[in-house]
Amino acid sequence: MDLTHFTFEVDGAGVATVLMDRRDERMNTLGPALFDDMNTILDRLEHDDEIVAVVWGSAKPDNFLAGADIRFFQTLTDAKTAEDAIKATHAMFARIEALHTERGKPVVAAIHGACLGGGNELALTASMRIATDDPKTQLGQPEVKLGVIPAGGGTQRLPDLIGIAAALDLILTGRSLRPHKARKIGLVDEVVPPQVLLDVARTRALEATTAKPDGGSIKSFLSPDHLQQLALEQNPMGRRVLFKKAEERMLAETHGNYPAPQRALEAVKIGVEQGHEAGYAAEARFFGELVVSPESKALRSIFFATQELKKDPGVDGKVEPKEVRKVGILGGGLMGSGIATVSALKAGSTVRIKEIDDAGIDRALAYVHRNVDKLRRRRRVRDFEAERLMHKVTGTTDWSGFENVDLVIEAVFEDLSLKRKLLAEAEGVVPDDAVFASNTSSLPISSIAEGAQRPELVLGMHYFSPVEKMPLLEVIRAERTSDVAVATAVAYGKRQGKTVIVVGDGTGFYTTRILAPYSTEAAFLLEEGASVEAIDRAMVKWGFPVGPMLLMDEVGIDVGAKIAKIMVEAYGERMAGPTMMERLIDADRRGRKNRKGFYRYDDKGERDGVDESVYEVLGLGPRRDIPAAEIQERLSLAMINEAALCLQEGILRSARDGDIGAVMGLGFPPFRGGPFWYVDEVGAAEIVDRLDALAERFGERFAAAQILRDHATSGERFRS
Repeated sequence: MDLTHFTFEVDGAGVATVLMDRRDERMNTLGPALFDDMNTILDRLEHDDEIVAVVWGSAKPDNFLAGADIRFFQTLTDAKTAEDAIKATHAMFARIEALHTERGKPVVAAIHGACLGGGNELALTASMRIATDDPKTQLGQPEVKLGVIPAGGGTQRLPDLIGIAAALDLILTGRSLRPHKARKIGLVDEVVPPQVLLDVARTRALEATTAKPDGGSIKSFLSPDHLQQLALEQNPMGRRVLFKKAEERMLAETHGNYPAPQRALEAVKIGVEQGHEAGYAAEARFFGELVVSPESKALRSIFFATQELKKDPGVDGKVEPKEVRKVGILGGGLMGSGIATVSALKAGSTVRIKEIDDAGIDRALAYVHRNVDKLRRRRRVRDFEAERLMHKVTGTTDWSGFENVDLVIEAVFEDLSLKRKLLAEAEGVVPDDAVFASNTSSLPISSIAEGAQRPELVLGMHYFSPVEKMPLLEVIRAERTSDVAVATAVAYGKRQGKTVIVVGDGTGFYTTRILAPYSTEAAFLLEEGASVEAIDRAMVKWGFPVGPMLLMDEVGIDVGAKIAKIMVEAYGERMAGPTMMERLIDADRRGRKNRKGFYRYDDKGERDGVDESVYEVLGLGPRRDIPAAEIQERLSLAMINEAALCLQEGILRSARDGDIGAVMGLGFPPFRGGPFWYVDEVGAAEIVDRLDALAERFGERFAAAQILRDHATSGERFRS
């Protein structure tokens, strides 16, 4: 056969091995480009009587099938075209399934690496799934993260295979599973080392030609969990409860802002209650509606921006980053310990932590150990690997061990004199070509580097807490920072598993700067009579993960107050909030950390409703109703306008980086695409009109950025 994207061979026993290998692409992705080859292969598999069984795998070294080709989604400009494309995929997958259900030819999916979205749906058409125990191997249906639903039969076949509840959990959350977990829930039949995957798959395929179907494992069928699942899912009343609970959980999570999970739930329900034919039809129809929706377009814009940033070195031109093997970290607190964790676990570096005393070192090492142990317990690393990882991280109270570091990351609190002192001391110890990075959230790098011996090697690496979970890294380039230093920080951030944006120097850089007016406006609303819960509820409904008042508690009211003072000194009165907020500091209300903030906290630090006494501390009277729409507009536009100013002033390299920074660093609603995507969708002229109306009511702090006025006049988009 003349194949472009597959290899095909048949052994002497009649087992055909089909390996996907999309030409000129690192990853296998599903799209029309593969369909001609697939049709040719299926014609052969269906009609060649010498072929008795099939193994379907991948020739790529690190992925099975990573999902649909998202670029193809961009060509689907109307719902009907998209629906027809899904129906063609349904027909293709049905032919694979029919090989074993109708023609008696077992099909074994041999899975190594990413098996996601359409890849997982292809695997579901097989009669057996065997996966490798490699860390790269994961299975799941992440489509809702792109604003669509599993449309290659996932809403129908997955519930059949693993049960409705387990299927809904994967489909509605978009989370992926490691091989052993996938085997535990029945998604995978066997887990093997990568070296023997194809051999085992061929053996199982041949064995299946003579084995009698047993309908699954007797042990699994009789397990208490399975019997409980059957009791719930095999009767109408139980299913009604199950779907109701799933919908409640979904709406509590999405607040109705994401249509894809709702449609996915409907498709599963239709298939269960009306049969698969109706379910497949609904799946195709819903996909057609969703792929052209503004939410999906916004989510895809984030996906493409993230992919672009993976290839972006952070500098113009070709610059080789310095190799980073050993990292020195100054400060072993929450941030320093988190940076040490990702440096050892993800970047594979040797890490040396400097603290002021042995107790600080012990706390830092314990933090890293907890994260390593968590991976061990989840079987992400073996016992010997966990021990090796811990040996990579050591601590000291002096500068010993820093004489051969490649990168120093300073992670002490926001004190300019302390940061300058540590930089000066470090320059006397570390190699002359070592890069020095400050994990500052507000202080200009040029100020920290003032008086440095090698200012060209000084920059900022602003991480977000908790470091091991938050995806963004903001690299800050000062005027004198070299290209090599920037390229080194960007490359190392990627090794740590971060999405990296490079921003210009200036107080607050980008993320802290745009958060400041957002938080300040929340304080003004509080002063005007809005309640704490009304402000937070409005912004969570708009799409933020938490509201601004709770965020202040989490960050620390004292920390926020210190940063606010720095911002006012840099940008003047437009950044100034109401003076009443100073009373919180006087009353020692620091938020969750001392269990005194806008909310109440129990002895364990768990939140327990709004602390009504906060209004008295602030000198405020009774609360009044301010419409949620006004709260949402004032807070969102305060942030968006500041983002535009950052682009206008060259703090941002691009609107793309501004969107990624806001979404991944601050929780700007992903379904809105980021500040600049949101302006494009609403229209710059409309945004300017709204800002002008707010400026008329509240003054200069809402004065529209000139770049917004320019785009309002020209009609030009910020993002393509």
